[in-house]
Amino acid sequence: MLPFIDVPFQYGSSLTGASVDELKLIFSFLLSYPLAGVLKRIPDARPYQKNLFIIAVSIFYLVGLFDLWAGIRTLFISSAGAYIIAKYVQEDFMPWLGFVFLMGHMSINHIYRQSINAPEKVDVTGAQMVLIMKLTAFCWNVQDGRLPEKDLVDFQKQRALRELPSLLDYAGYVLFFPSLFAGPSFDYVDYRQWIETSMFDLPPGTDPKTAPRTHKHRRIPRSGTPATWKAVTGLVWILAFLKFSSWYNAGLVLSDQYLEYGFLRRVWQLEMLGFVTRMKYYGVWHLTEGACILSGMGFKGVDPKTGKVRWNRLQNVNPWGIETAQNSRAYLENWNMNTNHWLRNYMYLRVTPKGKKPGFRASLATFTTSAFWHGFYPGYYLSFILAAFLQTIAKNVRRHIRPFFLTPDGTRPTSYKPYYDFLSYLATQLVFCFTTAPFVLLTLPDSLLVWSRVYFYTVLGAAAAMAFFASPAKRYLIQRLNERNNNDNKQKMQVGSEVDRMEKEERAYPLQGLPSDFTAEVDEVVEEIRREVEARRRKGSVNVGMPKGDEMKKAVEERLGKKVS
Repeated sequence: MLPFIDVPFQYGSSLTGASVDELKLIFSFLLSYPLAGVLKRIPDARPYQKNLFIIAVSIFYLVGLFDLWAGIRTLFISSAGAYIIAKYVQEDFMPWLGFVFLMGHMSINHIYRQSINAPEKVDVTGAQMVLIMKLTAFCWNVQDGRLPEKDLVDFQKQRALRELPSLLDYAGYVLFFPSLFAGPSFDYVDYRQWIETSMFDLPPGTDPKTAPRTHKHRRIPRSGTPATWKAVTGLVWILAFLKFSSWYNAGLVLSDQYLEYGFLRRVWQLEMLGFVTRMKYYGVWHLTEGACILSGMGFKGVDPKTGKVRWNRLQNVNPWGIETAQNSRAYLENWNMNTNHWLRNYMYLRVTPKGKKPGFRASLATFTTSAFWHGFYPGYYLSFILAAFLQTIAKNVRRHIRPFFLTPDGTRPTSYKPYYDFLSYLATQLVFCFTTAPFVLLTLPDSLLVWSRVYFYTVLGAAAAMAFFASPAKRYLIQRLNERNNNDNKQKMQVGSEVDRMEKEERAYPLQGLPSDFTAEVDEVVEEIRREVEARRRKGSVNVGMPKGDEMKKAVEERLGKKVS
C-alpha cells in the first residue's frame, strides 16, 4: 500500500461514519472515470497498450490502495486455473471441471471472510465473485467453440471461442478495472469485440448520417454524457445511503428500542432497512456501470426507432423496477441482472440435456449455484428458501386471481384492476422487506430474532397462501373463471393464451437461482419416480411398487436435495 494513502480516508471516515475501506472503494469507483477516459483515448490500433493500462490500474487498486497482495494471488489462482483447464482438458466435462474448481476456490475465501467477520473491511471476495461469473462463462464459451456449429443455439454461436485468447488479452479481460470490485460481469467475446472495436460496427445498410458521433481518431462513440448521468445518479444514491443508514440500520432492528414501537412502525422500519441497504447497491452499480460506459464497454448498438445510442449492455440494476414491483418476478428480474443472465445461460440451460425442457434438476442446480456463489451465511439461505415459496404463491395469484380483474378475453383491465395493482404492490414490498432482512443481518440468531419481532408475518402469510392454493379453493377459483367466461370457447382460448404467456414468462428461467414453482418441481419428481417404477416393472422387477408415505417423501427429498414439508 502506498505510504500515507489512508490519511484522507481516515479524515473522511471521521466525518461520514463510513469505514476507511468503504471510502477507498468509492474513491476507486470515481477514479475509474478519468482513467476510463484515458483508456478510451489509447489508439484503437494498439490493443496491447489498452491491456497493459488495464492491468496496471487494477494492480494499483489491489496493492497501492488496499494492500491486497493475497488478493492478487487469489485472482491469479482462479484465472490461471481456468485458463489451464480450458486449454488442456479436451473432454466434454471441461466446463464442469472449471466450475467445480472455481466455486471450490471461492468457497474457501467465503468461509475465511465469514470466520473473520469484518464486513467493514474490503477484501478480494467481491472481486472474486465477479471473476467467477466471467471465468465459468469463459470455460463454456471455449467448449462451445469446439462443437460443430449445427449443435449450437444462437446464443452459443455468438459467444463461442474457436481459439483461446492470448495471455495478455486474457489478463486484460480478467482485470478490467472499471468492473474489478463490484461488476458488472460480461463474457470474453464482449471484451474481444471492444478491444478490437468490432463492437462499434454499424449494421449493413445503415445510413452513415445516423451513425453515433465519434472522435475522428476513435471508433468508440462519445459516451461522456450517459457516463456522467450514471456517475451523478450513483453519487446521489451513495450520499442518500450515508445519510439514511444512520437512522435505519441493523443495529436499530436488533435493539431493545425497536420493541418500543408498534407493529406497523416496526414493519415500516424493516422496509426502510431494506430500502437503505439497496441504496448502497444502487449507488455502487450505477458508478461502475458509468465507468464501463465511458470506456465504451457499455455500448449496445443504435436504437433503430430513435437513432439514439444504447448504453445499457452492462446494466445491472433497475431501481424503479424494483421499488414499484407488483410481483416477485418483477422484483427479482430488476435486481443483479447480470447474475440472472449468468445463472440462466451458464447453469440453468447447461444442465438440461439437448432437446429437453429444463426441469427440477436445472432449477435445483441453479438454486444451489446461486446460494453457494453468495456465500455461507445462514441468513442467505433463509431468504432463498422463503423467496422460493413466494415465487410459487405469486404464480398462483397471477393465474387464478388476477384474471378476475381483467375482461373475460384477458386483453383489457376492468375498473377494479387499479385496486389489484395497488394491493399487489403493497404485498410485494411488504413480504420482500421481511424476506430480505436476513440478507442484511446474516446470522441465524439475528435473523430469527428480527423475524420474531414482527411476528413472522410473511412466514405465516405464505403458509396460509400455500394451504389455500392446495385446498379445494383453487378448483373453485378455476370453476368461477370458467363460469365468468360463459364457457365461450373463443374466450377460454384467449384466457388460456394469457395463462400460457404468463407460464412461459414465469418458468423461462429461475431469477436469482430461485425456482419459479417449487410445488410443480415436487410433482415433477413424483412423476419421474412413477416412470422409473413402470420401467423397472417392464424389465421384470415385479416386486417393485410406488413408494408411499414417508418412503415417498424420502425419495422426493433425495432427488430435490432439500426437505419437503
